[in-house]
Amino acid sequence: MPTYNFAAGPATLPRPVLEQVQRELLDYQGSQLSILEISHRSPVFQEIYQQAKERLLQLMGLSADEYTPLFLQGGGTLQFTMVPLNLARDHHRVAYADTGHWSARAIEEAKKLPDLTVDVVTEAGPDFAHIPVVPDLLADTYDYLHITTNNTIMGLAYQDLPQTAVPLVGDLSSNFLGQAYDFSSFDLIYAGAQKNLAPAGVTIVVVKNDYLNDYLMEDYGLPSMLNYPALAKKESALNTPPVFQIYFANLVLKWLKEQGGVQAMDELNRQKAGLVYDYLDQSKLFSNRVAPDSRSLTNIPFTTGKADLDQRFIKEAAAAGLVNLKGHRLVGGMRASLYNAMPLAGAVALRDFMHQFEQEI
Repeated sequence: MPTYNFAAGPATLPRPVLEQVQRELLDYQGSQLSILEISHRSPVFQEIYQQAKERLLQLMGLSADEYTPLFLQGGGTLQFTMVPLNLARDHHRVAYADTGHWSARAIEEAKKLPDLTVDVVTEAGPDFAHIPVVPDLLADTYDYLHITTNNTIMGLAYQDLPQTAVPLVGDLSSNFLGQAYDFSSFDLIYAGAQKNLAPAGVTIVVVKNDYLNDYLMEDYGLPSMLNYPALAKKESALNTPPVFQIYFANLVLKWLKEQGGVQAMDELNRQKAGLVYDYLDQSKLFSNRVAPDSRSLTNIPFTTGKADLDQRFIKEAAAAGLVNLKGHRLVGGMRASLYNAMPLAGAVALRDFMHQFEQEI
């Protein structure tokens, strides 16, 4: 019986990549060294790093002349602080769209910075059933608009990006490279890797070169480890970078390209999510409260409406090889995370088990 991991993160990873890592772990490409042992200054790692940068930009349809990828540490949570430190430099006023827990965390951290005005320009509302509309924002008022593209807890996602004259910053942690957006609409993108790209320990930042070049002309006085231009100048290696996670991410980026790229993954993720949503919409036992035009492709919360029955479902699903379906502690119920590495068969198995469970109640 196969096991399907529906965890929200750290999450399931592509099986072919895991098998390659297993083969190479003790001897990376004839070096007689494990990838866990090699120097971050070695030509071997430098090749990995450059490949990862090139593959990432290619998958996103971005040019190295306009954007620079960084492979950093500290998770998306550190970016809650780094983004305003680096980008809120002209107006010292920023706009945030609130769509749930993680956007609220980003707002909370930005508000801790002195001499920065943080305006919350949307709220998801008490039911968290809709992605709110971002109002028109004046370009000469805000340094940026921050959005969280996917709400892992409540299960909402932007289907279309806000049209704004303000520079756009996106936390794409939970649908990174799994949902097709016009990535060139962003001035800066960040994403923790542990959902769709690699084991926890590396964070992707893709920033417009305009910000890096401006900084080279003026000293903004930021500590080096919080300074995007300083990190870019040192190829993300001001300190020892997370070599293994970058190596793993590079392999996943290669795998994504082999699958057909972001557009192909978007189509597959819509197919997987559609199987589950279609069942939820006709079910008399299970429900999902998110409006169809705001539904996440990657995180699907659902419930029976009864806590004891939810727990029974989670337990019996795990016994059937469908693991980590427990919902987030803030909302309870169940949550199925269908990241890129989750095969279509996993979504089919979940749908079929839901049907079986409902028939037996």
